Amino acid sequence: MTTASDPAYPAHWEADVVLRDGGTARIRPITTEDAERLVSFYELVSDESKYYRFFAPYPRLSAKDVHRFTHHDYVDRVGLAATVGGEFIATVRYDRINAQGRPASAPADEAEVAFLVQDAHQGRGVASTLLEHIAAVARERGIRRFAAEVLPANSKMIKVFTDAGYQQKRSFEDGSVHLTLDLEPTAESLAVQRAREHRAEARSVQRLLAPGSVAVIGAGRAPGGVGRTVLRNLLDAGFTGRTYAVNKALGPERRELDGVPAFPSVGAIGEPVDLAIVAVPAERVPEAVADCGEHGVQSLVVLAADYAESGPDGRERQRALVRQARSYGMRLIGPNAFGIINTAAGVRLNASLAPEPPAAGRIGLFTQSGAIGIALLSGLYRRGAGLSTFISSGNRADLSGNDFLQYWYEDPATDVVLLYLESIGNPRKFTRLARRTAAAKPVVVVKGARHSGTTPPGHAVPVSRVPDATVSALLRQAGVILVGTVTELVDAGLLLAGQPLPAGPRVAILGNSESLGLLTYDACLTEGLRPLRPLDLTTGATPADFRAALAAALADDACDAVVVTAIPWVGENGAMESGDGQVLADALREAAAAAPAKPVAVVHVEIGGLAEALSAAARTVNKGAPQTPPNPAPGGPSRADSPGETEERGLGQSLSTPLGGPPREATRIPAYPAAERAVRALAEAVRYARWRREAADPGKVGEYEDIDEAGAAALIERLLGPAPDPRGTTLTASDAQELLGRYGIPVRPTLPAPDAAHAVAAARRLGYPVALKTTAPHLRHRPDLGGVRLDLADEHQLARAYAELTATLGKPEELAPVVQAMVPRGVDTVVRASIDSAVGAVLSFGLAGAASELLGDTSHRLIPATDRDAAELLRSIRTAPLLFGWRGSAPVDTAALEELLLRVSRLVDDHPEVVAVGLEPVIVAQHGLSVLGATVRLAPAPPRTDLGPRRLPSY
Repeated sequence: MTTASDPAYPAHWEADVVLRDGGTARIRPITTEDAERLVSFYELVSDESKYYRFFAPYPRLSAKDVHRFTHHDYVDRVGLAATVGGEFIATVRYDRINAQGRPASAPADEAEVAFLVQDAHQGRGVASTLLEHIAAVARERGIRRFAAEVLPANSKMIKVFTDAGYQQKRSFEDGSVHLTLDLEPTAESLAVQRAREHRAEARSVQRLLAPGSVAVIGAGRAPGGVGRTVLRNLLDAGFTGRTYAVNKALGPERRELDGVPAFPSVGAIGEPVDLAIVAVPAERVPEAVADCGEHGVQSLVVLAADYAESGPDGRERQRALVRQARSYGMRLIGPNAFGIINTAAGVRLNASLAPEPPAAGRIGLFTQSGAIGIALLSGLYRRGAGLSTFISSGNRADLSGNDFLQYWYEDPATDVVLLYLESIGNPRKFTRLARRTAAAKPVVVVKGARHSGTTPPGHAVPVSRVPDATVSALLRQAGVILVGTVTELVDAGLLLAGQPLPAGPRVAILGNSESLGLLTYDACLTEGLRPLRPLDLTTGATPADFRAALAAALADDACDAVVVTAIPWVGENGAMESGDGQVLADALREAAAAAPAKPVAVVHVEIGGLAEALSAAARTVNKGAPQTPPNPAPGGPSRADSPGETEERGLGQSLSTPLGGPPREATRIPAYPAAERAVRALAEAVRYARWRREAADPGKVGEYEDIDEAGAAALIERLLGPAPDPRGTTLTASDAQELLGRYGIPVRPTLPAPDAAHAVAAARRLGYPVALKTTAPHLRHRPDLGGVRLDLADEHQLARAYAELTATLGKPEELAPVVQAMVPRGVDTVVRASIDSAVGAVLSFGLAGAASELLGDTSHRLIPATDRDAAELLRSIRTAPLLFGWRGSAPVDTAALEELLLRVSRLVDDHPEVVAVGLEPVIVAQHGLSVLGATVRLAPAPPRTDLGPRRLPSY
C-alpha cells in the first residue's frame, strides 16, 4: 500500500477547490498515514449521517474498517478526502465491481461509490465537488459507470447524484434507491460544473469585497508605515464594518490605534474576522497566515513584497504562502498587492494604499500592477469617473482576473469592466468567461508585457507558445475590447460607462473649429467609421448654438453617434474667450438628455472646467426605466439597500439591458483633449456593439455528409500505433492526403523527380501543363527564390526547366524536386490549425507569402469554428480585398474557401490527436480551389483541462 511519498501515489489527483460558500478545501487521495485523521473525522460525524452511510447504527470504526478505508490500490479501490487545515471534512471512495456487484478488477467498468460528509460542512457543495473528482479518477482507471445505494430519507445525497448532469438510471430496490450514473461527460454535466464554478468563485470574491470585519495585521504603533496607512485609509473611507488593528509588539497598556481596538494577534480579538490585511515583512507572513487560518479568517490581502518577483527563493515562498492559505480554506490577493476598494454605500471599503478612494461609480477595475493601479485611479479621478470596485492583485498568486470576471458578470453595481493584465494564467478559461461577461457588459483589456517573450516577474503562470497576436485575436473573438495603452483603457471606459452603445458606425461631427472637425473626420475614417460632413458652427458659436446643433444631430436618423468639438469662442468684444465650462456642459447635457439614446463625446481645447463639468453626476433620472437590476450579485448588496445611491453615482446606461434600450438616466458626457482619442474610444464602442448584435447568432458548425469520422479515427489509431511518441509525429505526404481525404479535403498529388527522366515520366502520368518545384526546407513556399517553374507545356520545356533549376539552386538530392499538375490560377492562401495546451485549438487563415509571414496578416478563431467564424476569418485580414475583386480582378470562390476552413475545423475538433494541420498553398480560383501542399502532425490527445473537475491552479 502507498503513502504520500510512495512513487505509486497519484499526486496528480490532488487539487485545491472552491466550495459553494467561497471557501477552499484540498482534495487528495487517502493513504495509509491517514488512519488517525479518519478516526477523528468519523467521531465528528452525527449518528444520523453514519446511519445514512452504512444503513445501520455504526457508532465507531473498527480497526478492520480503518485499515480497509485507508489502504487502496488506486485502480480498483480508491478513496479521496476533502481537507481543511489538514483535517478531513469529507470522504468518497469507489470499489470496482462486476455485473453481480462483487469486487472485481479490469476489464470490469463499473464501481460502487459512497460519500460521507461531516455535518458541520454539509451544504457547502463538498459532496458535489468530490463527485466530480472521483468520477475523473474513475474514468482514468477505465471505469464508465458508478452505482450507488442511498436510503430514501437521504435526500441530500440523492440530490448530489441527480443534479450532477450525468446520464443516469434510478430504481427502488430492497428499501433503498439504486442509482447508476454514466460517467461520460455530457453537455449538461459540463454546464452544471461551470455553473457551480461560477457561483463558488463569485462568492469567494464577494466575501473579499464585502467583509463584515477587517483586521490590519502589522499596523505600527507610530503613525506612518504600510499597515498604519491602510488602517488610516479604512477609517477615512468610512468602512461600515468592524475594524481591528493587530501588532504582536503591542503591550497590555496599548488597547487602541487610531481609535480602533488593537490586539497582539487575531486570536486575541475574540470575535470573527472576515478579512485580514497582512502588512508585515515576508518572513513574518507565515505566522500571520497561521494565526488567521486558525481563527476563521475568510480572505487575505498580502501587501508584503519579496516573493516570486525577487527570484527562485521568493517564488518558492509564494507557493508556500498559497498552499498555507488554501489549507485553511482562505482565498488570497497578492502577495505584493496594492489593495482593494469597494465604494458601495453599504461597505465603503478602502483596504489599499490609495490615500483618496475613488468616487462611487459603475466601473470595475482590476490591475496586476500597483504602479499602473495608481496611474489608473489618478486618471479616472481627474476625469470624474467613479468605480464600483478596485483590485490591485500584485503577483496574483491565487485570486485572478478570472475570479473577478465571475463576480462582475452578475454584479449590479458594475456596468463596465476594465482590466490591466500582464499575464493570463488560463487563457482558455479567461476567453470563456470574457465571452459570457461581454454579452452583458463591456470588458476592456490592456495587456502589458506582450512582446517580452517571458512571464513578468512574480507571475508564476504557464507560458503559452501561441503568439500574442493570436491570443489578442481570440480575445476579440470573445467580445473583449482590446486596447493598446492605459490611456486608451481609461478613454474607452469613460465612454462605455457614461454613454449608450451606438447602433452603427455613422458619426455626426459638429463644433466651432473647422480644423478640429476635419481632424475628427480623418480620425473616423482611419478607425473604419462613417463620418458625416462636419458641421462648422464658427468661432462665434455660443453654448445655445451648441445645444441646438447637438439636439438636431441626435434627432437625425442618419447618424448613430455625435462628436462635439469645441475651442474657446469669440466674445462680444472680439476677444477669444474660454468662457465658463459649466455653461457649455449644461447646454450639451440638456441636449443629450432630451434626445434619443445615442453616444456623445466631446473634444475640447483649452476650455476651463468643461471636462469636470461634463463628468459631474447627472441629476435627471428617466422615470420610465427600471432602477433595480433583475440579477443581483451573489450575496451582494441590493440596490434597494442604498436609497439615493442612483442619483449620487450618476449611473450610465445599464449594459445588461438589450441593445438600443433607453438609458437609465441623463448620462455623463466624456471629454477628450484630442480628436484621435475620442474617435478611437467611439470606434471601440461601435465594434463592441456590433459584436453584441452578432453574438446573438453565433452561427453553425459545418455538417457534411461525406465526412468519414469513423474511418479517420481508425486511420489515426493505426498511424499512432500502440506506443505513440508523446512528442508527436509528422505524417508522410500520402498518409496526410489519406487522412484529409476522409474529411473531403482533396490534396493535389505530387510526384518525386530525382532526375529529369523521372520528371518527364511524372508529367506524362499527371498530364501537361505541369509545375516543377523544389521541396527543400529553405526553398519551400518561396517562389521568389526561383524554386518554382510554372506552366511547363511539354517535355522540352520541362527538361530545360529541370536543368536550369539544378544548375542554379543545387543538386537534385539537395532540392528534392517534385512535379505537380497545374491548377486554375487564383489567389494563394494558407490555412492552418494547431492545438495549444493553454489556449485550445486555433484555426488560422492568411494569404500565402510575405503577407502572412512578414507582415503577420493572419486571422485566428477558436475551434470549433462556425460558418460565421469562417466568413470573418476571410474578411478580417488586411489583404482581404484581394479575395473580393481588387482593382478590377475577378473575385474568387470564397464560399469554397469557407467550406475548407469548416472542414479543417471539424477534423481537429473531432480528433484531438490531430495537433497541427497546414495547407499551403491553397489556390482559390473563381470557381473552386486547389490544395497543393499539406502537412499533418499527430500526437496523443492532449488533456482537456476545461473538461476536467474544478480545481484551482497551482503554479
